[in-house]
Amino acid sequence: MRYLKGTYKPTKTLTAGKIIGRILLSVFTAVVLLIIALYLSLYVVLNGECEPLRERLVLSATQASATKWLPSLFIPQEEVDGIVAKSLEVTTDTLSLEEYLASQVTEETAEAEDKWSKAIDGMLYEKVTGPTFTGYVLLIRDPSRVYVGVSTDNFASSVAGIRIFDMAKKDDAIAVVNAGEFEDQGGQGTGARPMGLTYSNGKCVWDDGLKRTFIGFDSDNRLVVTEPMTKETADKLSIRDAVSFQNGNTLITSSDGEVVFHYSDWNTGTAQRTAIGQCADGTVIFLVTDGRTASSLGATKNDVIDIMVKYGAVTAGMLDGGSSSLMYYEDYYTKYGIDTENLDKYQQMGLVNSYKAFTNPRRLPTFFCISREAE
Repeated sequence: MRYLKGTYKPTKTLTAGKIIGRILLSVFTAVVLLIIALYLSLYVVLNGECEPLRERLVLSATQASATKWLPSLFIPQEEVDGIVAKSLEVTTDTLSLEEYLASQVTEETAEAEDKWSKAIDGMLYEKVTGPTFTGYVLLIRDPSRVYVGVSTDNFASSVAGIRIFDMAKKDDAIAVVNAGEFEDQGGQGTGARPMGLTYSNGKCVWDDGLKRTFIGFDSDNRLVVTEPMTKETADKLSIRDAVSFQNGNTLITSSDGEVVFHYSDWNTGTAQRTAIGQCADGTVIFLVTDGRTASSLGATKNDVIDIMVKYGAVTAGMLDGGSSSLMYYEDYYTKYGIDTENLDKYQQMGLVNSYKAFTNPRRLPTFFCISREAE
C-alpha cells in the first residue's frame, strides 16, 4: 500500500494500563447509567397513580434499617410517614377458642400423632410457600426446650454480638433462630446489646426502659405475647425467657376462651420475617422466610399470621426480621435428605434459610435456642 509522503502516522500501541483504564471507564459509565435508570424508574413508580404498588415499595424499603431512608429520595417524607402510620393500623378478628380449634380438625391434623412419630430430634422441619415467599418451619413438641440464648453474660460492656453458628456452638443447641431487636442505625449495628426488656433462663438480663412488643415464655412454658410489659409485671408472671421487638408485632393472642388475630391489612410490605407461635397443646412454631430475591420477595405481616393459623397457633408474635432473619438446624440436610450441592456455603454450615446480603450472617445479641432432647 502506498502512502503520501509526510501524511502517514504510525498507530499508537495500547498498553495494558490503557486497556484496563478503558474497561473500568466503560464499567463505571454502565453503572452510572444503571443507577440513573433505576432512579428514574422508581421515581415514576412512586409518583405514579398506582397507590398499592407505591405503598408496597415504601413499606418494603422501611422494613430494613439500611434502606429506611430510600423512599424519601422520591416522595416527600410526610407522605412516607403517612404510609408507615397507615400500615400500623390493626384490624382484629376474634373467634372462640372452641370454634378455632374445631376449624383446625382436618384430615391433616387428625394424622398429627402419626406425623410426630416421624419427628427427628423431637422436632418437625417443613418448607412452606406463598405467592411472594418461601419459608421454613420448625415445630418443637416440648416447649420447655425453647429458651433465649444470649451472646454475653454482661451486655453493659458488650461491643458486638455473635453469629448464629457461634450461638449454637456456645450453648450446644440443636437449633437456633434470631430473636429480639437491637440498635441498627443504617444497617450497621454490631448486635452488641438488645433493645427492650430481655430475659434468659429465668433472669432479667437487660432492661433499658424501652417499650416494645414483649415475646417469651413463662415458667409454665406458655408463650406470652403482648405489647409493652414492665419488669415488675414480667416478674409477677414468672417470665423465664423473653425478648422485645418493635411495637405492633403481636400477631395472635388468646384469653378468656377467645383467640384474637391482629391483622394489618394496610401493611403490604414484603420482607424476610422471623416469627414464633404456640399451639394449644404446647407445640412451639418457629418460622423464617426468605426475601429480597426474585423467587422470594418476602412475606407480609398477614402472610405470617396465615401461616401460624395453618399450624394452629393460639399465640404468636413477630421477631426481628430483614437481614437478621436466620434459622439454624444442625445437619438438617442429612436428616431430611437434602442435596447439599443445591445449598450455599452458609446452608452447608447448618443455616436453613437462604441468606441474601453482602456480608456474613449478622452478629446478634439474642436468639431463641432449642436444647437437645434429654437422653
